[in-house]
Amino acid sequence: MTLDSYRAQVKPIMDPVVSATVRIGLTPNFCTILSLIAAAGGGYAFFRGDILFGTFGVILNAFFDGLDGAMARALGQQGLRGDFLDHTVDRYADIFILCGIFSGPLCAWWIGIFGLTGVLMSSYMGTQAQAVGVGRFYGGLLGRADRLVLLMGVCIVSLFIPIEILGFSLFAWLLLIFGIFGHITAAQRFAHVWKQLP
Repeated sequence: MTLDSYRAQVKPIMDPVVSATVRIGLTPNFCTILSLIAAAGGGYAFFRGDILFGTFGVILNAFFDGLDGAMARALGQQGLRGDFLDHTVDRYADIFILCGIFSGPLCAWWIGIFGLTGVLMSSYMGTQAQAVGVGRFYGGLLGRADRLVLLMGVCIVSLFIPIEILGFSLFAWLLLIFGIFGHITAAQRFAHVWKQLP
């Protein structure tokens, strides 16, 4: 399902934004750090039960996370340090946002931990493929872009219709989905890499 494969279709939309950010002097690594700050702010807002500011933090995180790579490609500044920083920040951003959700009133902690493990393991398998020489692989049911879109959707719905289903909030159901499909995605990535290994 992963939306990461649609990067080429998003490029015409991002190009004017990239041009504007380059003109004002922002760098790809600075945008990466801004994405981390946005995630931390969003996670704190969720912890406080503030869905509005949490949503704002998630949207900014997604925006700057997409912008840093687009800027690096446009400026010809793709390198190992930027890649390493980006992946490190992405994992911390996931942790900040999800921990904020299940540490506060929006979701039970045990569902949140299950969701967090699914997110971290699926992401780990994507990069571990490169570490063993197969090449980075982000296939499977649920990638980071998919998770961000689903999270933004739940945030927006919860702002206007704070419903519960079988006693659980939409955030709890979302993290349950992250757990189930995250581990399925991790298994898919593991199987792919295993087949490629000698």
